[in-house]
Amino acid sequence: MTHVVAWTLVMVGGLNWGLVGLGGFMGSDWNVVHMVLGSWMQLEAIVYVVVGLSTVYLIAGHKKNCRMCNP
Repeated sequence: MTHVVAWTLVMVGGLNWGLVGLGGFMGSDWNVVHMVLGSWMQLEAIVYVVVGLSTVYLIAGHKKNCRMCNP
């Protein structure tokens, strides 16, 4: 279950950063996390930390959980 939650958070984070990059090219701010939680700066920071921790968890456990790396 932890793997599924971490994977979902990393996907959301990746899509958010993709939108931030596209918005930057178009002169806009498409940071969805900021759009949803902008008035709560601390909560927004917590979301970024949790997404970052999820990424570290997935990197650390990748070889064990990956079907391609561990057939």
